[in-house]
Amino acid sequence: MRNSPQPGLPAHRLLAAALLALAGLLHSGGASAEKADRDKPVTVEADRMQYDDLQQVSTFSGRVILNKGTIEIRADNLVLRQDAEGWQYGTATGNLARFRQKREGAEEWVEGRASRIDYDGKKETVLLRQRAMMQRTDAAERVLDEIHGNEILYESRTELFTVDGGAEGRTAANPSGRVRMVIQPRKSEGKAPAAPQPPVRLAPAGSLGSGTQ
Repeated sequence: MRNSPQPGLPAHRLLAAALLALAGLLHSGGASAEKADRDKPVTVEADRMQYDDLQQVSTFSGRVILNKGTIEIRADNLVLRQDAEGWQYGTATGNLARFRQKREGAEEWVEGRASRIDYDGKKETVLLRQRAMMQRTDAAERVLDEIHGNEILYESRTELFTVDGGAEGRTAANPSGRVRMVIQPRKSEGKAPAAPQPPVRLAPAGSLGSGTQ
């Protein structure tokens, strides 16, 4: 879904730009998602499957689990398509569908959940729609950063996030539906400070890209 251009910057766009600057101050360096994932095979488990050989489309339902290297998607339903070049495109739905992928060069994970998750294997993007949330967690599963919005586009090659708010993203925890980010403080607890981890970057103001092809 694309948002129509508005005169000036909407409040949630200004917030996203401000959070981008803040994230740059808190962290340093560069990173990407696990590079080896791109060349790993896709495996899917589910209770049921229907396959259309002509269209190269597989439909899975019931406790669906997709794995591709460190990528994991869990959902109630999954439609998986493969193009002539062999690239996979998936649409996962559920209450809620979940995504997880390890970060390159760090013992950290990017995790997300939404009512719908569109995966594009060629572009290496994940688009979370409706009640969307993504967070960065460490090896002990502690949440380091967390962001909420109506739609979140995650570009795993560059670890770039683009987040849109909106009324459709309202929840009990976020009744306004605006983009909301929580950055946890880094505590040394008397120890030497740990080396800063690469940033999780928010995109500057601009519309979300399209979903799967």
